[in-house]
Amino acid sequence: MPHLEVKNLSASYGNLQVLHDVNLSFEKGEVVALIGPSGSGKSTILRVLMGLTPCTGGGAVLDGRPIDYRSAASVRAARDRMAIVFQQYNLFQNMDVMRNVTIAPIKIKRRARTEVEAEAVKILARVGLAEKGRAYPDQLSGGQQQRVAIARALALKPEILLLDEVTSALDPELVNEVLDTIRGLAKDGMTMLIVSHEMAFVREVASKVVMMDKGRVVEVGTPADIFERPQTDRAREFVGKILRH
Repeated sequence: MPHLEVKNLSASYGNLQVLHDVNLSFEKGEVVALIGPSGSGKSTILRVLMGLTPCTGGGAVLDGRPIDYRSAASVRAARDRMAIVFQQYNLFQNMDVMRNVTIAPIKIKRRARTEVEAEAVKILARVGLAEKGRAYPDQLSGGQQQRVAIARALALKPEILLLDEVTSALDPELVNEVLDTIRGLAKDGMTMLIVSHEMAFVREVASKVVMMDKGRVVEVGTPADIFERPQTDRAREFVGKILRH
């Protein structure tokens, strides 16, 4: 049984349909990368999974149980098992790093502060920020702030981590420190669904690559399948263009 399935998923923004009957499946520990041109629906899939964007058809199944996106309780249960990191860090500027990482487990999940803070120390070390717990966001680089955002998501103990273009807002020299963090999570066996334009990174870290265009899945395969021997004309065209740059 797949860990997560997307079944016949459709979504629209007003009159514009952005997802058309998308079908995907993910296994535990798998790192799945969504690639394709801007506007192809990659980020919308993540937003629908988290209940942030309504679906107009189909849905998702988590460990054999459908997520009912019309039910607040069902969405909450799904969010207990998934966490998302956006391209904008959205940190609380008036809180230090430790508070940013621990506020959701303490306030939303009502866990004990001492326990959550002890876990946060370990998580910050895991993302290379062991010494930054008392720093404020404006004292950090963009790459460090994005790693705090990843730590904040990990503090919720997700089974599945959704990463939406987490390096696209960073200066080029800061990208690698974030990618190194994601590499570490992949080695630890974290199930991840990644939207990324960093094709070299996708080739390295992904176990499965999903090529999308115009709200549809064009092709699914291993990195070698997609980048070295794409089967569809659209995938060949896309890969040919990105590998020339």
